[in-house]
Amino acid sequence: MIRTTLLILVAATISTPAGSEEPKPELGRPAPDRLVESWNLSVFPDGRGLPQGSGSVAEGKRIYNQQCVACHAERGAGGSGDRLANAEMGLTEEYPQKTIANYWPYATTLFDFIRRSMPMHSPGSLNNDETYALTAYLLSLDGIIDDNAVLDRQTLSKINMPNEDGFIRIWPDSDNKN
Repeated sequence: MIRTTLLILVAATISTPAGSEEPKPELGRPAPDRLVESWNLSVFPDGRGLPQGSGSVAEGKRIYNQQCVACHAERGAGGSGDRLANAEMGLTEEYPQKTIANYWPYATTLFDFIRRSMPMHSPGSLNNDETYALTAYLLSLDGIIDDNAVLDRQTLSKINMPNEDGFIRIWPDSDNKN
């Protein structure tokens, strides 16, 4: 099988005349600058890049039950998707469980991940308020924030995660993230 594949590759390489190029498909068109700028969704650990908006734990719970529970189970217990909260085994145990509280270094990274990647069946479909609310609910599951908290760009960037010091900071002025 490998020998046959190599022979096919060699034959294809030899049969292409030197200097000739394969025709290129003429698909699509260049993206306008304003569209490219809208794709710049980067959120940094210190909160730079967080958008306007806000969301409460209560609203996040409602969104979680509509959008997330099918994969992550009730209260983030894990199903076909990862466990998100209430780790039963710590990171130093034989079978560590990486959850938001014991592994994620920054709450802003959680927001960024949810905004870009969730829900799995429709990534990027949550608006900013829904993303703040869902982030708030997930952070409340392990008591990182209170059940009555409301997150926005100011409050989210001030949250200190339990394992923040378990990582090496890579941005300038790494002694002070704010």
